[in-house]
Amino acid sequence: MVPDGDHAATNKASALVAMPAGVETPALPEQIRFLSRTYKELEVVLDPNTKCIWCYQRPKGPPSFTPNMVGELIGLRRAIQALTASHGPNGERLIRSYILASQIPGIYNLGGDLSFLANAIREHNREMIRSYAYDCVDVVYHIATGFDCGIVTVGLVQGDALGGGLEAALCCNFIVAERGVKMGVPEILFSMFPGMGAYSLLSRRIGSAIAERIIFSGRIYSAEEMYDLGVVDLVVESGSGEEAVRDYIGDGRKHGARQSIYRARQRTNPLTLAELRDITDMWVETAMGLTETDLRRMSHLQSAQNRRLRREAVVHAGSEAPSPLPERQR
Repeated sequence: MVPDGDHAATNKASALVAMPAGVETPALPEQIRFLSRTYKELEVVLDPNTKCIWCYQRPKGPPSFTPNMVGELIGLRRAIQALTASHGPNGERLIRSYILASQIPGIYNLGGDLSFLANAIREHNREMIRSYAYDCVDVVYHIATGFDCGIVTVGLVQGDALGGGLEAALCCNFIVAERGVKMGVPEILFSMFPGMGAYSLLSRRIGSAIAERIIFSGRIYSAEEMYDLGVVDLVVESGSGEEAVRDYIGDGRKHGARQSIYRARQRTNPLTLAELRDITDMWVETAMGLTETDLRRMSHLQSAQNRRLRREAVVHAGSEAPSPLPERQR
């Protein structure tokens, strides 16, 4: 993990190693813009060997989708699309895969920013909630569809993924989870439902009946249980997730087949931004109807998340944190 003070420099330095020789001249200005971008709540690495972007979540505050981190994910998506478009139809492809992972020890992501949402609901600020929700499903949609660039997306779940955190993994084409990871959508516990893609994505993977069983139960499942249900594609030993992802994306010969399969998935059962927004509108209406008792439950859950974050920090204090760079770049 990179200290905050060195963050901008590290983003730039880790990305600059990715500038391969032979890139067409028209693409260079866009490539330079891409490499010069810095992020406060993401760590973004472009690996030239595998032509893969590793995007690590590192939200400031709760281990959730803060509004600022969601905004950075949208900015990264636009940068990926601009860089891809700059190559032209015959240009060398710099990005074939996108990995969404986390730098938070023991946590992938625990969902929506509950304090932000509870405050907005108490203030009856419907538009603030809708804007946040629309931004979230913008992220979900573009990861699910490979950024409209034929990019294969992979969710690397090395810590617990709950609520919107599970939705972030679900929107990826392929999900790798380590043993010991917990996953679920507990929103029903405070009279809500996961409204940023869970129903759409789960029902496409495992059918609406099992998707509803998961959502209504509010249960927390193990990675192994999610694999048995068909939610997770691969379960690996704790600590070996990155290696498993590198094995998956490392064989460039299979990329074309995988890309075509995921395009076929989208063609046979299309996921649309309109569908995600329509369900999000239902979610906003449900949120606006929450009682003070429900909002207190949200606050208690947020407090529990913060305590969990502090405990994880203590456990990992003094230990050597893993480098954000994939092994082949170290």
